[in-house]
Amino acid sequence: MHDIKAITQDPAAFDAALARRGILPLSGELIALDGERRAAVAQLQELQAGRNALAKHIGEAKRAKQDTSVLEAEGGALRGQMETLEAEVPRLDLLIRETLSAIPNVLDAAVPEGRDENANIEVKTWGKKPAFAFTAREHFEIGEALGLMDFQGAARLAGSRFTVLRGTLARLERALGQFMLDTHTTQNGYTETVVPLLVNDSAMFGTGQLPKFAEDLFKTTDGRWLIPTAEVSLTNLAAGEILPAAQLPIRVTALTPCFRSEAGSAGRDVRGMLRQHQFAKVELVSITRPEESEAEHERMTACAEHILEALELPYRRMLLCAGDTGFSAVKTYDLEVWLPGQGMYREISSCSNTRAFQARRMNARYRIPEGKPDFVHTLNGSGVAVGRALIAVLENHQNEDGSVSVPAVLRPYMGGLERIAAL
Repeated sequence: MHDIKAITQDPAAFDAALARRGILPLSGELIALDGERRAAVAQLQELQAGRNALAKHIGEAKRAKQDTSVLEAEGGALRGQMETLEAEVPRLDLLIRETLSAIPNVLDAAVPEGRDENANIEVKTWGKKPAFAFTAREHFEIGEALGLMDFQGAARLAGSRFTVLRGTLARLERALGQFMLDTHTTQNGYTETVVPLLVNDSAMFGTGQLPKFAEDLFKTTDGRWLIPTAEVSLTNLAAGEILPAAQLPIRVTALTPCFRSEAGSAGRDVRGMLRQHQFAKVELVSITRPEESEAEHERMTACAEHILEALELPYRRMLLCAGDTGFSAVKTYDLEVWLPGQGMYREISSCSNTRAFQARRMNARYRIPEGKPDFVHTLNGSGVAVGRALIAVLENHQNEDGSVSVPAVLRPYMGGLERIAAL
């Protein structure tokens, strides 16, 4: 959410920032609405003052046994005008809020220009891509050949974009999630948190999913929403709060199922586990002071990178361009893992700094000893997507005989198992 005061103070800068996202100027419309609202508020205050003075005059006239019918008629007319304005001010407030809530965040100056992912910039690469003496298979070919990955059974249960995992592959997914949680809590300073998977409209609005992305979500019959990411629940823990400055930064993590309708992905990644309606993800959320958020963004991204390095998965870090940066973010790094079966890098983590954008939507602030409470900065990142990590492990650690070597860091979670073989 944007600050209307900041927009009125420098409308040209606001419009220039929106232009980077391909959005036409909006400052004139917003300033006009704000001016209309201010005028209505001022007029309402004037009428209230006039009504108070008139009430005093009527009281004096009655005490003097004078006729007050004309004065009372005047008072009735004032009440009518006030009632109109008392309805108009909230209408204008709502219109301004709805307009502001549909506008994406202002991008950081470091974000490169560009319309789509083709303009993203590679920041770093890590790891050596595996060189196989055989043709690399995709994860679904490996999983089905092992007899441990079942798409047809899942389709009978729930339709497309679901997967059933069995045996050691089911255990491998559990191991990945546990390893990520243990790493982030014992080494990276995050607090493990169990959060609701169902949230209300306010929570979805706070992190920017509503109203713009409603079609990408699943809604229950009682009006709640299935979370598309634990970012929603974790970040909204600060909603409406005024946090002590000494408590910041707050770093929390959760392993949850996530639910997405994939409304705009028809025909994309229809085979396998890359794009699912339900998937597991370890989410990282940080709540910081404004001056700390840029460094926290780098730290959070490094925490996600450490997971991939421990799993011996080649990856690259990409700085997203203006046209590819998400609605709430000012700056985003995507981590893309190498998938030998596809012969390409695919996203496995996205780490974003939203600065005060989400905090303003959810009224999350911190107490400054020297002044009024100010908005915190919020950050979120995948640490990482469990299903995609499983895909990457299968493809990068596959063997010619169809088995899959278990990365060393996962073996304690797999009962010492070093290789996953067919049933």
